Amino acid sequence: MKQLTFAIALLFTLLAGSLAWGGSSPDDLRAAGKVRLGVFSDKPPFGFVDSNGKNQGYDVYLGKRLAQDLLGSADKAEFVLVEAASRVEFLTANKVDIILANFTVTPERAEVVDFTKPYMKVALGVVSPDGSVIRSVDQLKGKKLIVNKGTTAEIYFTENHPDIELLKFDQNTETFNALKDGRGAAVAHDNTLLFAWALANPGYTVGIDFLGNQDTIAPAVAKGNLALRQWVDQEIEKLTREGFFKAAYDATLKDAFGASIDPGAVLID
Repeated sequence: MKQLTFAIALLFTLLAGSLAWGGSSPDDLRAAGKVRLGVFSDKPPFGFVDSNGKNQGYDVYLGKRLAQDLLGSADKAEFVLVEAASRVEFLTANKVDIILANFTVTPERAEVVDFTKPYMKVALGVVSPDGSVIRSVDQLKGKKLIVNKGTTAEIYFTENHPDIELLKFDQNTETFNALKDGRGAAVAHDNTLLFAWALANPGYTVGIDFLGNQDTIAPAVAKGNLALRQWVDQEIEKLTREGFFKAAYDATLKDAFGASIDPGAVLID
């Protein structure tokens, strides 16, 4: 059953008509002198705002390179802050040109946006306090599981385990604060995020490190924007050949993941 989030986004797209449908082409963006990139504000090490108010993280690192290659300067990347549940809406409403907010590719999302070639692997995981580590889904029965609205974690548990009560939040900060406050037994989220979060927050363990399918993360553009999708596809292929994503991993993820995580589990060959 498709989620309400995607149904609403699809309706919004159809009502918006030609205003949002198709989006800006690479030539349009060159004429505008900027590319608007949707990223997270509170999902380190992928997308976050540092203490100086600067956008940082793996997705931001990629966004700056896209702007450099498309427009001749990384400074022409305009970062727009989004939440997980608003990523589709920001594309359909023409508020951004490309979503880079750690966007997992799913069939439902592909109905309302166009994904490009992926740049990262991801699966779901579950993190919980050391004193009561959740190591199987069965252990969540009768407990509250914390998720972010509009994420694959929410979709997975709603569709596959409707008997598990979900406590839902918009922002990652709210989600993990709820875990720390004991309002839920565990958090289900991207395993790549949970590995980094658990390392930075002693006292918590990723007891389930792989749940559901091995998925991918990819940039997304407005539905029907063939020209921009093709440009990003070619860019991803080029960056992969030159080893850019390994350099991006070393610059933004390596310290956050620690030595226990194999880069091959995250990067696409």
